[in-house]
Amino acid sequence: MSRGEAQGDVLREAPARAPLVLASLIIVAGVANLNLSVANVALPSIGKAFDSSQTTLNLIAVGYSLGLAASVLYFGAVGDRYGRKLLLLLGILLSVPACLLAAYAWDDSVLVLARILGGLSAGMAYPTTLALITALWAGPPRTKSIALWSALGGAISALGPLTAGALLEHFWWGSVFLVTLPLAVVALIMAWLFVPAHVNESTEPVDNLGGILSVVLVAGLVLAINFAPVPGKGTLVLGLALIALAATLAFVLRQRRAPNPLYDLHIAGRRTFWVAACAGIIVFGSLMGSAFISQQYLQNVLGYSTVEAGAAFLPAVLFMVLVAPRSAKLVESHGARTTLLIGYVFLFLAFLAMLLLWQEDSSYWEVGIAYALIGIGVGFAGTPASHSLTGSVPVRRAGMASGTADLQRDLGGAIMQSILGALLTAGYASAFFATIAASPDADQVSANVQAELTKSFASAEVTAQQYPQYADQIIAAAKASFLAGDDWAYLAGLIAIVLGALLVFFMFPRRDVEQELLRRYHAEDAGSAATGT
Repeated sequence: MSRGEAQGDVLREAPARAPLVLASLIIVAGVANLNLSVANVALPSIGKAFDSSQTTLNLIAVGYSLGLAASVLYFGAVGDRYGRKLLLLLGILLSVPACLLAAYAWDDSVLVLARILGGLSAGMAYPTTLALITALWAGPPRTKSIALWSALGGAISALGPLTAGALLEHFWWGSVFLVTLPLAVVALIMAWLFVPAHVNESTEPVDNLGGILSVVLVAGLVLAINFAPVPGKGTLVLGLALIALAATLAFVLRQRRAPNPLYDLHIAGRRTFWVAACAGIIVFGSLMGSAFISQQYLQNVLGYSTVEAGAAFLPAVLFMVLVAPRSAKLVESHGARTTLLIGYVFLFLAFLAMLLLWQEDSSYWEVGIAYALIGIGVGFAGTPASHSLTGSVPVRRAGMASGTADLQRDLGGAIMQSILGALLTAGYASAFFATIAASPDADQVSANVQAELTKSFASAEVTAQQYPQYADQIIAAAKASFLAGDDWAYLAGLIAIVLGALLVFFMFPRRDVEQELLRRYHAEDAGSAATGT
């Protein structure tokens, strides 16, 4: 059942004042997207300020995605029931104290907590933007709106590194977390004035137990991956993994038995839904994971300034914006499967370029071509990944579709950043240990110094300043070790992309079958709405 301006699945093709409504939703999403990406460029500066370990830097980078990924399903259901516009406004308001706490954090543990809080605020606002697009638009206008939302959202996110880099040239590291405050004010005003309230919202009660379980399972999984490479944390990792597994089993059982499930497993089992969801996790995870590793590579190994490192990402922004409208047309003419596979080809080429071309003396064209390929890949694959989800569910379940679409981005980002970050950490430490062991002066390196050298690149730089007579050797070894670690990360990215492409190739329906399935799903949902089941 639903309420508001339209009932059930009967929709106008576009709302009144459609351009202003869409602009408002894109700007709201922009607040979340910018907050998501600004930390990457600042990681080397944060590492130096707090002498942070690589694991802590990984958590700072992934904390926002963790908060967002853990909460989107729950908040999506809350928005469906109690008001998407209300949740959107609350999320924007909460982002303000979260940004302030991050900017003025007095140690790196507080910064991790601030990032998670920011992610929770985005979990209120960000999924609601796609849910409202799904509720307010229909047919080809919906596809085009999603393409604009995806492309401009991705572009705003990708502009984060450039903005952050410029700020770091003149201000302290915390300034990068203040950049979204003016945009948040604009987003709040526009959302209040132009976004309609109570459009096709559910009257069913929210499955709060299912929501809590969804938070626990995502948080446990992401934290377990992040702590996996840390020496002496085996018991913690095992405990987190068991918590995530238990929460997953309990969540599935709850959703099967709940009269009003948070996550309708019948709908989630539709091929156009679950395959698109898995494919999107890898697509958006590749974007975030590559940005996370590469921004550190540009500054640590190539010696780019923060502005140069941020500007280096611009080809990804440009090509995402250029390709996304063409992606929407390709989805309509050739189907989501073909469009997804084209995106995957470019993502594979991007990670292959990073693995083979990015060395200690790489030129910018070698960097830029990889970023351009990333932009093309996400530009092609992002629209069908989100469009297939929203097209597979009834409008009254828009929160579930939008929550899953955001989970693609944020769980994908959290998992890929965590896996790539864990491999970077392990590869860096392993290579530096081997370098120390092979050195003729190995017996002169104390256990404490060895621990500092292998903790992170930033820690190695601090150690080099303490021992200036060995500074050149330490920095050279740190660069070589970082390159060894990021090779592990890029190889893992390539494997994930191949697996995702195989899943899409064999399991996602071709265009004619896809359209027939979507018609059948729509008829089923209309029948269920009519009978109240």
